[in-house]
Amino acid sequence: MSRLLNAEFSRLWKNRFFYMLLLFMFAFGLVVQIFQYLDHTYTGLDWQTETGFFAYSCVIGILQAAFISLFTGTEYSDGTIRNKLILGHSRSAIYLAVLIVNTAAGLLMCIAFMFGSLLTGLPLSGFFTNDIRMILVMVLCTFFMTLSFTSLAHLTAMLCQSRAAASVINLLCVFLLLFSSVMIQARLQEPELYEYYYLNDAGEVSLSDPEPNPGYLRGTKRQVYEFLDDFLPTGQSLALTQLEVENPLRLDLYSAAITIVSTGVGIFVFRRKDIK
Repeated sequence: MSRLLNAEFSRLWKNRFFYMLLLFMFAFGLVVQIFQYLDHTYTGLDWQTETGFFAYSCVIGILQAAFISLFTGTEYSDGTIRNKLILGHSRSAIYLAVLIVNTAAGLLMCIAFMFGSLLTGLPLSGFFTNDIRMILVMVLCTFFMTLSFTSLAHLTAMLCQSRAAASVINLLCVFLLLFSSVMIQARLQEPELYEYYYLNDAGEVSLSDPEPNPGYLRGTKRQVYEFLDDFLPTGQSLALTQLEVENPLRLDLYSAAITIVSTGVGIFVFRRKDIK
């Protein structure tokens, strides 16, 4: 296993696309804090360093989908996986070694953003106003979320020998999940009661009495939507970006469950896969 990890990390340190993504995340962290500070300066809206500190949560899934598809796909196109099998490495060890390296790559991208964000956020907006322990808990949540994104993208990349096909499938799945999470949160944010303006008999604009909103989710349906919002990695990413995490431990458990199940399924299928 150690030899596999050494080989995979050596390949990662030579990967140009990985460094491009690191640079992008670092620059993204810089730009988010600068633009938010300028927005605060011109509009007077409240702004702290932590307001944009977790913006990477919304893009790490997309970056991981693209990176893992190409990085892992190269294993097939170069015949590396077949050579590892010939040398006597087990399929489970091969699967886990690449997963560990892909996870490390994703976490380093997150850290690159945070470093850039702090580099401009601290001088412009000062230190965090929220409890530092809560900030660290949320950072841990983003790491667990990144792990779940990684395990799902790695599952597709290891079972699909075409880099192009794996890239399309992974990116399409991330965007579909992101769109679904946006729709789920929009439904959950529907008000239970709503009011509307109307023109009365005197020709004046009046506000109606509160009326029940037929689109408001209730009962079991609302519980299902709330579960999906917390369970899906994209739902977690939106909540973390907006600093609206109510139960960090629950999110971590959901991410861990996704990681364990997807890794177990991936190893099970990969051990029976015909490697060309």
